[in-house]
Amino acid sequence: MAAGLLAVRWVAGAGPPGVTAGVFSPRLAAAVGDEGLRALFGSENRVIRTPERVVTVTFNAAWNDVGLDSILSELAHRRMPATFFLTGDFADRYPEVVKRIAAAGHGLGNHSYSHPHFKDLTAAGRRRQVRAADRALRVAGAGTVLTPFFRFPYSETSPAQIREVNGLGFADIEFTTDTNGWMGTAGGMTVDRVVRRALDALRPGAILQMHVGASDGGTEVIDAQALPRILDAITTRAYRVIDLRTLLSRDGG
Repeated sequence: MAAGLLAVRWVAGAGPPGVTAGVFSPRLAAAVGDEGLRALFGSENRVIRTPERVVTVTFNAAWNDVGLDSILSELAHRRMPATFFLTGDFADRYPEVVKRIAAAGHGLGNHSYSHPHFKDLTAAGRRRQVRAADRALRVAGAGTVLTPFFRFPYSETSPAQIREVNGLGFADIEFTTDTNGWMGTAGGMTVDRVVRRALDALRPGAILQMHVGASDGGTEVIDAQALPRILDAITTRAYRVIDLRTLLSRDGG
């Protein structure tokens, strides 16, 4: 990957580089840095291929939005970008969240419609999951921040299923590490442990995965509590947080 790819600056409220407002769609990949997108095909992309000290921050959302206010506030305070992978069901239930993320300029990715185990579905069923989530995000107001990025439920991938997703115009973006904050204190996690997991995974091109909400109607979002410390430590260790959408730059290789 060319070093120049990572030089693209993120500006709050802006769409991905090379994208004309109102026309961004996986179906229009050829008009949106096709080389950058296609370079991601055929892989589960658990790390960005770069020697630079850069990382990306991502959040999944399938349960509720109880950690969103804190997360968006911390990102805005530091002017740092993130990508939010939402299920279509979440987008249907929380369209205002989709609009808030879009208004803040962060990227929105596809995390399937109902978060099933893809291995238990037929190929047609998997395609329906991806397409239904795409429609839900669009209807909810994702607009120009909608990306051609897909993340498999449970991060359960296979080469054949990645090819299916690529065939729909999406690159699979997984993660270098999950902080496991979603497990909560009941699952043995603490803010300290979440921060440690994130920092132990720091390397050039690392992709961090966190979660916006809590399962089973819970209100404790350890990832949101840990985020300020994680972002501060990333900066202290001389890393920069970049936007995943820079991977779509026409300058990519």
